[in-house]
Amino acid sequence: MRYRFLGDVRVGAVGLGAMPLSIEGRPDEARALATVHAALDAGVTLLDTADSYHLPGAEPGHNELLVARALAAYGGDPDDVLVATKGGRGRPADGSWTVTGSPRHLKAAAEASLKRLGVETIGLYQLHKPDPRVPFEESVGALRELLDEGKIRLAGVSNTDVEQIRTAHRILGDRLVAVQNQYSPAVRGSEAELRLCAELGLAFLPWSPLGGISRSSLDGPSRMTGEVRFGAFHTVAEERGVSPQQVCLAWLSAQAPTVVPIPGASRPETIRDSAAAADLVLDATELARLDASVTTAR
Repeated sequence: MRYRFLGDVRVGAVGLGAMPLSIEGRPDEARALATVHAALDAGVTLLDTADSYHLPGAEPGHNELLVARALAAYGGDPDDVLVATKGGRGRPADGSWTVTGSPRHLKAAAEASLKRLGVETIGLYQLHKPDPRVPFEESVGALRELLDEGKIRLAGVSNTDVEQIRTAHRILGDRLVAVQNQYSPAVRGSEAELRLCAELGLAFLPWSPLGGISRSSLDGPSRMTGEVRFGAFHTVAEERGVSPQQVCLAWLSAQAPTVVPIPGASRPETIRDSAAAADLVLDATELARLDASVTTAR
């Protein structure tokens, strides 16, 4: 697998979004653990989780605990894997996604994540979403305090706009290494944020990266169902003898050298297929066809 960087940490060019292993439609634990192990076997070294990845109304941290169990059962050097978690969101019984970005909450959430992950320092800790009720600088300030205390090694922000990324970069400096926003063939609203990350040298982690090619896990269990409006992805896939999902991830990686897609998976075979995209290099003609397909579908 080819590699990319989050700060000074080298990771596989495709990560694993572990959310589908813990929310609605999740697999049983045996298959969930097998999915994480398949990712590791395939060279994936970035595992993305969050304290809010659990069933509605359930105790926070199901996904973090699952990732911790998977790593413990797998063996090997834990330093070879970067576990990225997030704080600042919740899932009450009605299934909604709440936002709480106060420094007090974020620091308490990070402490709880430390315990669930069974580590002394979280590899990458991300503000899950800006809280409109809390000044953004205060939320990012909590990340700075966690960095200063050695509770987290690296910091990131998620679901942020250009101005917020610039603010976080000003406050955290080179300890801000990643931005996680939704981006896919179907959802390209974070184009400016992706370009800014490339300019600043920040990793851009597209969540739900297969939108338009596969359903998002936020919409229910992931399925391999492509849409006709992105037919070029399927045509290129057929020509290459690979899946449309691999072509999609390779296209994303080609958008900038700082892009690290984090596709979700709930089956070993799915993440093995996604991980293979790290070694798929599309030529200029193929990329132009895919770009035209995306532009036409807007």
